[in-house]
Amino acid sequence: MVVKAFFPTCCASADSGLLVGRWVPEQSSAVVLAVVHFPFIPIQVKELLAQVHQAGRVGLAVLGTWCHRRQEAEERLGPFLEGLGAIFSHEPWLQLCRERTSGLWSCKATRQQGPTRPGVKDQVMLVFYDQRQVLLSQLHPPAALPDRQAGDATASAEGLAAVFDTVARSEALFRSDCFDEGPVRLSHWQSEGVEASILAELAKRASGPVCLLLACLLSLISAARTCRVFKLRPLSFIWSKLSVCGQLGHRLEQLALVFSTQKAESPAQLMRKANVLVSVLLDVALGLALLSWLHGKDRIGQLAEALVPVADHVAEALQHLLQWLMGAPAGLKMNRALDQVLGRFFLYHLHLWISYVHLLSPFIEHILWHVGLSACLGLTVALSTLSDIIALLTFHIYCFYVYGARLYCLKICGLSSLWRLFRGKKWNVLRQRVDSCSYDLDQLFIGTLLFTVLLFLLPTTALYYLVFTLLRLLVVAVQGLIHLLVDLVNSLPLYSLGLRLCRPYRLAAGVKFRVLEHEAGRPLRLLMQINPLPYGRVVHAYRLPSCGCHPTHSWGSLCRKLFFGELIYPWRQRGDKQD
Repeated sequence: MVVKAFFPTCCASADSGLLVGRWVPEQSSAVVLAVVHFPFIPIQVKELLAQVHQAGRVGLAVLGTWCHRRQEAEERLGPFLEGLGAIFSHEPWLQLCRERTSGLWSCKATRQQGPTRPGVKDQVMLVFYDQRQVLLSQLHPPAALPDRQAGDATASAEGLAAVFDTVARSEALFRSDCFDEGPVRLSHWQSEGVEASILAELAKRASGPVCLLLACLLSLISAARTCRVFKLRPLSFIWSKLSVCGQLGHRLEQLALVFSTQKAESPAQLMRKANVLVSVLLDVALGLALLSWLHGKDRIGQLAEALVPVADHVAEALQHLLQWLMGAPAGLKMNRALDQVLGRFFLYHLHLWISYVHLLSPFIEHILWHVGLSACLGLTVALSTLSDIIALLTFHIYCFYVYGARLYCLKICGLSSLWRLFRGKKWNVLRQRVDSCSYDLDQLFIGTLLFTVLLFLLPTTALYYLVFTLLRLLVVAVQGLIHLLVDLVNSLPLYSLGLRLCRPYRLAAGVKFRVLEHEAGRPLRLLMQINPLPYGRVVHAYRLPSCGCHPTHSWGSLCRKLFFGELIYPWRQRGDKQD
């Protein structure tokens, strides 16, 4: 039988003593965590192991002996180490030895079969691992593999998970310093900065009251937001339609998560809190940079002065477009009466909109100045405000699109209903299907007349619908790009990506083994190294939830809605009612 012994590289130069760790019988593996130096009292070693077991709920035991000796002390130290097996009984009993002069290793694993039968020796495979990296890293499950490789990958992942879990849950063992004058002296990796920084310790103690105060403040804001006043029809409608309101609500939930006094139950929750905190800090920093840029050199005043001329230019372009449609666009012969009615109708709405913009022109700079202050809450809030401003400034285009789409959809529905009339069919509303139906001569005559009228009026309506739909899609595309940028800032796991860049071992996708020694008569020695998680899997595993808008239709569904004149909202807030 082959026994795998995972030995920390930091203990390779430790003095002789006992091997303390955990035995994993399912994997036939021994995970060595520390070396207890001579001299020691056996009862004190057992008390230390009991304390670690109570703190981390991991069963530790004395797995064997470790001898770091010179050649001349072999006869004197060997019998003493072999006698420790009677005090700390464990099967198999490991005996690891390294010569200081030659650097050669010897490994034995003995199983005591009975009082009258000699012990049986197993083969030992010695695997070295970096205890610091394994303790600080988090092992992720393997990615999806073919069926023929899934079984081997699962078994290998379970074995590695046992090693990583053992080291992580034995963190209480690593808190004792090797220079501590305690009853038991250990050799293992020492955590950095546990007692070196007074400022870090003070910040850690002060974070509790600060988080409690901020959590209470956020709870008050959340309670005020859920008040009945904000659930009234006008306020609830505005809250659901404005992107900035949705982003503020999402940011409030993120701050409540960050400043929550509840301790993270798993490394995934701790990583999510860190990602949210870094995302909020970066968002606020970018917002403050944008705010300083806007208020420098009077850029808000320049923007306000340029806004009205741009609106006039857009209105003039739309007016020329409507006049072109009222003539003979691209040589098409339109229904003149309907064309004139639709053109004058849209021109009147355009005139109302321009009058409204000129009425607000004296207050535009003050409005932009107060809107620019929203950047101090974060870049995403400023971008959401920009999206809402674009929606308000292009409201006339939205109205044109709705008018054209409703009129076009009405004619398409009328033509489809009259086409079923010619075939002797009708739409059954109760059963949601097409049934046969017999019509008399008068019904067929009126249906033929209406079908002819709608069919000849359809090109004029379709042309207006096509033009205004293209304008609406252009506005929606601009808003969609802004929403995608907001979603990227909200959901990108910046802290995890920073860990992957600076400390790749913190996010482990697996391990790889490098052969250190493979000679006949010597134990096989391997070095276990951590494979970092790829950047794509880091983003996929730690991507944060976002309140951003996402396309709700596929390309086929979108084209079908455009053809039949149904209203489309490709970037609606998730959870909103669809028309």
